Amino acid sequence: MTLNMQWVRNLDEVRAFLDGNVPVDLSVPAGESRGVAASRVQGSRAEAVFPGCEQPGTLGLRNDKEWRRHHMSVRVERNGPVTTIIHSRPEARNAMDPDSAVALVTAFEAFDADPNASVGVFWDEGGAFCAGWDLKYASTLTDHPQPLAFLNFPPEGEPVPRGPMGPSRLKLSKPVIAAVAGPAVAGGFELALWCDVRVMERSAYFGVYCRRWGVPLIDGGTVRLPRLVGQGRAMEIILTGRKVPADECLRIGACEKVVEDGQSRQEAEAMAQQIARFPQVCVRADRRSVLQQQGLSHDGAMRAEWSNSVGAFGAEGLAGATRFSSGKGRHGDFSEF
Repeated sequence: MTLNMQWVRNLDEVRAFLDGNVPVDLSVPAGESRGVAASRVQGSRAEAVFPGCEQPGTLGLRNDKEWRRHHMSVRVERNGPVTTIIHSRPEARNAMDPDSAVALVTAFEAFDADPNASVGVFWDEGGAFCAGWDLKYASTLTDHPQPLAFLNFPPEGEPVPRGPMGPSRLKLSKPVIAAVAGPAVAGGFELALWCDVRVMERSAYFGVYCRRWGVPLIDGGTVRLPRLVGQGRAMEIILTGRKVPADECLRIGACEKVVEDGQSRQEAEAMAQQIARFPQVCVRADRRSVLQQQGLSHDGAMRAEWSNSVGAFGAEGLAGATRFSSGKGRHGDFSEF
């Protein structure tokens, strides 16, 4: 029996594979545009995401244990309206390899399309958020004159490929909270900056550690960091490549909350549940307005905010005003609204 991951239908099939010695067929149809051999397996609270390979072909895995070790780097857990996307390559401090990058894109796109999901949490297992792009993988690209050409931005209006770190170019409609433990450095720093909110453990840190190896920030770091902390402070952090501890990140605005070690996921999921309680049309409209105002004049941003959000008032605001007038939520009470 062979388990073909392109046609998995339910969690029982995967359990049978994981519990037995069923080989796995991760071949990709020739000519597939992105070479993604990935399947999402629905469960009541969990979803397994099986990353595949970058180019058409087969992974040639010898057995199920080898497949599990190398290709179950991303999984998804759901708790009501909160979806937690977990990257797990602890042996590499969660450095980003191509399989993980593709799997994370798949997982975040599925989260954004899920009508029952409101807020996402991005957590990396094993005590390290992400040590950056996998430089061991990068060192195998020396024979390619343009090793990253397949990630080039296309002409305006054409689909944009994934980022080097995976989901960093996605424009989601829902908020994502980063739960950061340990290092989030180089490309891992860029992934944390891609998220809407960052919850850092006390011993966690950011840093442009790729400064030492001549690897530039090419996945949003030079764009997003100045928008959070200002150009001068961002320039110093980027050019020196130094370690930026969690307490400093909180002080300069690079993160929004610092918690005790081992608590980042729990705190991020609690924040996500709080956000998910609110009327979601309004939440997403306000989030869009914050993101879209970048680069606009004051008047242009005001106009954009109005056109983006006035519909949300009709969709949810009128009903909310009626609830308030009936006595709900008085004096800033968030317990019942």
